[in-house]
Amino acid sequence: MEQYVEGVHLHRTGENRAEIDALAALVGGRVGLGGVLADLDRRGHRVWTRPLWPPGRAVHRAFTWDREDRRTTRWWPQGITTSADASAGEDVAGRRIFAVSWYAKDLGEGGQGSRITFVDRESRRYRHVLLVVPRFARDGSLQVLPLRVHAGGVVWCGDHLHVAATARGFMTFRLDDLMRVPDPGPGDPQRLGVDGDRVSAYGYRYVLPVRFAYQSFAEEGHERLRYSFLSLDRSVSPPHLVAGEYTSAEQGSRRLAHYPLDPDSLLLQTGEDGISRPLRLEPKGVAHTQGVVVVEGEYYLSVSRGSTVCGSVYVGRPGAFRRFLMATPMGPEDLSWWPSTDELWSVTEHPGRRWVFSMRRSWFDR
Repeated sequence: MEQYVEGVHLHRTGENRAEIDALAALVGGRVGLGGVLADLDRRGHRVWTRPLWPPGRAVHRAFTWDREDRRTTRWWPQGITTSADASAGEDVAGRRIFAVSWYAKDLGEGGQGSRITFVDRESRRYRHVLLVVPRFARDGSLQVLPLRVHAGGVVWCGDHLHVAATARGFMTFRLDDLMRVPDPGPGDPQRLGVDGDRVSAYGYRYVLPVRFAYQSFAEEGHERLRYSFLSLDRSVSPPHLVAGEYTSAEQGSRRLAHYPLDPDSLLLQTGEDGISRPLRLEPKGVAHTQGVVVVEGEYYLSVSRGSTVCGSVYVGRPGAFRRFLMATPMGPEDLSWWPSTDELWSVTEHPGRRWVFSMRRSWFDR
């Protein structure tokens, strides 16, 4: 029988089923992922040579966003996951896909929150989708709010997408809930909400509502885990969701947690008390870590040192990592493993220096 770690845990909230159904009724129903993939409106650019080729000694291949998304200072890329996480066959609806999370720098009142970008790996065409929170007001009317989380990590597993929410835990979405917003009118790019039978979404064509949350808790005498980044370990059965903490100081908490998934639902395993507890909790992570993947017991950590210095990758086991300097471009974020090609994929965040790039795992065997 598996022994779970005490001290920190996650509690799954109820589903926003009624609120999501009400929103779907207003916009004409759900379209699911297929509807978004059939309507990709932007195209990324393959990079071959300098000056567009990203720096970083381990970079194997890369592409970048269109001009607007490369330069925007409002939206910052953070998390990455792929159809290879979602499915053992590594494609969804016959396509190989990246999903990248972004957060709006103006996270406070008036900020646009977070979004997910779905990218067709072959064509590099993509579409941004706004993440929203539907809820009923006291008078019974439907409200639609932005999801204001840092979105530092994202995991696509089966029909669900999990987005990191730091001290709050993480938010879970069902991709079948993707909805198309009717044609926006004048002024709609400036607002999000419901006005009668009309929905505005800051001008976004598609929205994805939160289905439920995994809320972070800690027992007395323990510090609550911060869910700064997420990944999926498919080299174990059933897969594990791996989460970690970012810290800018060496003395700060930098734990790495493994949560086993239920083999049928591919959601977190829960005990009879409805609580999800980690199977392992490693205390010896690395400061400034932005992402982690675990492959056959080996850890790979992306570590950023700002907008002007190339990032590092730490490889090994907690407490015994090897550091590979200048391995990534500046500002590396979350990590995701593509099993069939044995590549680690990541995304960088800084305006004018934004790439989606891969590294061969074998490069770190030297």
